[in-house]
Amino acid sequence: MSLLHQIGLTFLRNIGPASAKALLSQFGDAEQIFKTPKAKLLKVPGIGEKRTDIFSLTDVLYRAEEEIRFIEMNEITPIFYTDAAYPKRLKNCIDSPILLYAKGDMDLNKLHVVSIVGTRRATDYGRQLCRQLVEELQQYNVLVVSGLATGIDTAAHKESMKQGLQTVGVLGHGLEMMYPAANRSTAQKMMENGGILTEYPSGTIADAKNFPQRNRIVAGMADATVVVEASIKGGALITAEIANSYDRDVFAFPGRIDDEYSEGCNFLVRNNKAALLTCAADLAYSLGWESSKDAKPKKQLAFAMDLTTEERLIFDVIHQHKSPLAIDDLTLKVNMPMSQLAMNLLNMEMQGYIRSLPGKTYTLN
Repeated sequence: MSLLHQIGLTFLRNIGPASAKALLSQFGDAEQIFKTPKAKLLKVPGIGEKRTDIFSLTDVLYRAEEEIRFIEMNEITPIFYTDAAYPKRLKNCIDSPILLYAKGDMDLNKLHVVSIVGTRRATDYGRQLCRQLVEELQQYNVLVVSGLATGIDTAAHKESMKQGLQTVGVLGHGLEMMYPAANRSTAQKMMENGGILTEYPSGTIADAKNFPQRNRIVAGMADATVVVEASIKGGALITAEIANSYDRDVFAFPGRIDDEYSEGCNFLVRNNKAALLTCAADLAYSLGWESSKDAKPKKQLAFAMDLTTEERLIFDVIHQHKSPLAIDDLTLKVNMPMSQLAMNLLNMEMQGYIRSLPGKTYTLN
């Protein structure tokens, strides 16, 4: 697929990600879109007559040529929506961008990805929480994503580098600049194991309206979003809200009720918009992650003698399935009332035979 036309597609006026994907779905690739008669393009659902002025293609392709020269001069990698390198978690989001610009050495599809966000006015307590969290996440070999803002974002990026974890900063502007400028050296160091990422072409300034858009990438790229410190208003809560809309897990560290920068976290927990977090183990348990330290042959529990008859039946049913079983499926397979099954499952989990996963599903431990 032609890079010129891929980039050109992002410059079409009034064509956002959803419309661009509709065009790609209809015509197969970006180059074919530019070769298709305007009348036929306007018949695509979601395009319509109101966009009759969008296909001034000469200017669009000229601007795309300029962008190609810029990315070649600055060793920037364009990642199109259909590329294997495109973050697969983000691809599942309806409003994901069709093109990303990346600089550095990064794997956006690592097994585990966590976004860490928070206030720009982080307290010493918040920075310490952030450092502790990332240090504990090291055993899970995660990719840490944040927004390279001052405060919690910067603390997450710096601790990730210290722990040898890949870390990616998602920017709300083009890659010819750095906002805030104070983070330029941090971004440069991140490129050795991670880097910076944006959907915005060169020449895009750090306008306020870009950052909520940026936040959807931060949320969409990750398995879970962690809010470390946040006031009741600000980008961190926007990111958490977006993550919830994507049906992703959100976690928040609680804080004192009279602390301004714990107010947002406490709000999220109180309103069931985030799970309470005290350490990385809480997150790993909820997501069903196994640490590198635990990656060893597990002892066979199938012949344990301290299971009751009902528990052994449940154990055997779970053991027969490679994928986790939902509690609704379990109650049908073992022919047991839900309340009785729940009691047995809790007892087995407490003894370490099984573990619960998101969505009330169960697997062997």
